[in-house]
Amino acid sequence: FVHYRALIFPLLIRAGKPTPFFTFVLALLFCVYNGYLQGRSLSNYAEYPSGWLKDPRFITGFIGWLVGLAINIHSDHILRNLRKPGETGYKIPRGGMFEYVSGANFFGEILEWFGFALACCTIESLAFALCTLFILGSRAKQHHQ
Repeated sequence: FVHYRALIFPLLIRAGKPTPFFTFVLALLFCVYNGYLQGRSLSNYAEYPSGWLKDPRFITGFIGWLVGLAINIHSDHILRNLRKPGETGYKIPRGGMFEYVSGANFFGEILEWFGFALACCTIESLAFALCTLFILGSRAKQHHQ
């Protein structure tokens, strides 16, 4: 997913509002630090029993992560194609999970990271899932209003 969000998604979006440089730097620092924290936690401190990949927590978490990823990618596709070239103005997204929640892209990412947290069962992955919930949840509320 990191490759999709960091490399592929920016190339797919059409011209829009520019991102302030300070916001970009803060987001970059957060992602770098979080990636380090997750990687170090999983590679140095997390211990799993030999049958962990068959454990219901891992399987449920992995499925949650996968479903969240699919929702996120599909929702991004819908959002990118809301307006025709040259068209401006607000449009309400339709289709996919947008039929159930107004911030389907946010919902997908939140589901993704809670699935990751369940699959990993580490305090660091849970902390990131909660941060994602609070940050994207507030953004989803703003977009909904």
